[in-house]
Parts: sequence; C-alpha cells; structure tokens
Amino acid sequence: MSVGLSDQGRKRGLNEDSLVLDPGLQLFVVADGMGGHAGGAKASEMAVKVIDEEMRALWASPASPFSSQAAMKDSPFAYYLQAAVERACSKIFNKAQQDSQFNGMGTTVIALLFHGDYAVVAHVGDSRAYIIREGAINQIGEDHSLVNEQVKAGMITPEEAKRSNYRNIITRSVGFEEEVAVDMMGVSTEVEDVFILCSDGLTNAVEDAEMLGIVVSTSSLEEIPRKMIALANERGGEDNITVVIVKRVS
Repeated sequence: MSVGLSDQGRKRGLNEDSLVLDPGLQLFVVADGMGGHAGGAKASEMAVKVIDEEMRALWASPASPFSSQAAMKDSPFAYYLQAAVERACSKIFNKAQQDSQFNGMGTTVIALLFHGDYAVVAHVGDSRAYIIREGAINQIGEDHSLVNEQVKAGMITPEEAKRSNYRNIITRSVGFEEEVAVDMMGVSTEVEDVFILCSDGLTNAVEDAEMLGIVVSTSSLEEIPRKMIALANERGGEDNITVVIVKRVS
C-alpha cells in the first residue's frame, strides 16, 4: 500500500519537489529540486521520470532481474537502481548545458525499490527515508548536507544543526555535476513495516518522533501525508513539502 502527496508550502512561489509512485514495480521516488524556479522544478521532474523509465525498461527486458528470487546479498537491484540515478544525473547535467535557463540546476533523490522480502534505497542529498517498525522510527542513511558534516566533525550539536542558517546547503546532488556518488542501502522488510520518503520541507519542521506519532495514531494511510504536511505548514511552511508513505501488508 502506498500514498504520496506534495505541497507548495506557504512561502515558496513554486513547488520544485517531484514524486513517483509506481506500485507495479514497487518503486517510490522523491526529489527536491534546486537551482532557481525553472531549474529546480525541471531537475526534480526529470530525476523521478528517468529513474522510473530506467527501471521500467529493465522490468520489460528479456533478462529482467524482477523474476529473480535471489537473496538481498546477491540481489542485482542495488546496482540497477544506482545506475538509474546516475543516468538521471547525466541527463539533468546535459540538459543544463544545452539550455542556459537551467544552468546550475540539480536535485536530491531518495528512491525505494521493493523486491520480495527486502528493499533497496538510493540516496543523494538531504531528502530522507525512514522505516517504522514495532513502534520505533529510524532514518535509513544520513543527510548529504553541510550541517550533518559539521555535526559529525563535532563543530555543532544536532540541536544547533536544526536552527542553523546553513541547514539547507547540501553537499551532493543529482545533476549539478555530470556524475554523482549514490549511497545504496539494503533493508530487510517485515509485514506491517511503514516507510516514509520525504523532502526537507517536512524534516526541517517536524521531528522524527512527531512523524512516528502521526503514523501510529492514524488508521487511514491516505491521511498520514495530509497530517504531516498540515503540521509543517502550521509551523510556517517555509519550503515545499513532499511525503510518500509505503506500508508492507504481505
């Protein structure tokens, strides 16, 4: 089961976030664009489209790995999803080189692909993936952001990072350069697991514990993104807000 929602927020003139829900492939992607209104929206739109198209082409190929029953450690999906993100990066970069109005554009990407009893996550930037299991919420991977680097170096505390004027500066993006390093993670999944994919318009306004509280207290999956976005907007809606919720039901 899956549901996704994106909102412009209260301060931005345009929604530069994009999302894809492809339940047929069990592929879910959130991208948060940067590089000016035209560039940011274009970059995120291209990213989610290219990733979905690349994985769709793989699914339709004669030697499709989607029929594979391999365990997660032997799975080819991390390689293929990484390649799809890298392909999106190259296409976005080349688009910017061809059209000056898109100069400097790029985007975050968080992508989740399920296969059997496991999932793979591809990550670039500061959009996030979370897993909720047995009443606990955990972030999958870590932000590629300046404040996260400062926290890791002991320069600032996590609480200071939340208030920092530099919290929106990312250290890695898809499309700003022709190539990008993509973090890949494998996750064993269980029935009733809930996954959250979101842009930083949510995480800069809503705490992890508050997201968990909304998930566990809301019976309708469709209502979860609405409640999270409403809370972020109540707190100022400083940025675009995108939320995708995926629940494993069998």
